[in-house]
Amino acid sequence: MNVYFSAISGQRSAFSSLGESMGWTAVWCAVYCCWMQCSGFEENKLTLLQREKTMKKIGLLSDTHGYWDDRFETYFAPCDEIWHAGDIGSLELAGRFEALKPFRAVFGNIDDYKTRIAYPQTLRFTIEQTEVLMTHIGGYPGRYDPAIRPQLYARPPKLFIAGHSHILKVMYDKKLECLHMNPGAAGKYGFHRVRTLLRFVLDEGDIRDLEVIEIGQQG
Repeated sequence: MNVYFSAISGQRSAFSSLGESMGWTAVWCAVYCCWMQCSGFEENKLTLLQREKTMKKIGLLSDTHGYWDDRFETYFAPCDEIWHAGDIGSLELAGRFEALKPFRAVFGNIDDYKTRIAYPQTLRFTIEQTEVLMTHIGGYPGRYDPAIRPQLYARPPKLFIAGHSHILKVMYDKKLECLHMNPGAAGKYGFHRVRTLLRFVLDEGDIRDLEVIEIGQQG
């Protein structure tokens, strides 16, 4: 950058003539564009665009109990993947989510044998440098379900997802250094009053931009 401006200042007469012929606004616009290129502005912009392409926006829901809401299409439109924490309700409903976006799910206690064949009880995977453990009945920090506790303590994930309670909960476990999410219930069956889901971004190990979405009343 310094070399570039030194070269310009060394040719003041030529630069003045250029300004008179092109107009000073056009010249300074050209200088500014060249400065951005020399300073790495375009490279930084490209890096940001590449990060936007690699980061993942996730839509998370649970306990639909076979209920489909047309607003799911709107809420999950900006998402890269949809995750379901169990009690899907039917294989047909799972198929509707699969038609929208790449779909990850676990079965819940009310799911039939077809759904249990298609999806596991527990799912562990890594995405965007974030290890995720998802199951339906999992509890929460301080009160983990006995069935999942050995896996959590043997190899704590960075993100632990469960459903079943119909209670939206996001908690950080300092002991395990693990974030717990329960998106509440998106279906109409159960004691919850408001149907909810979550959206968030995974970006090279960071979990950010968490959104709580209230879909509507339970009844």
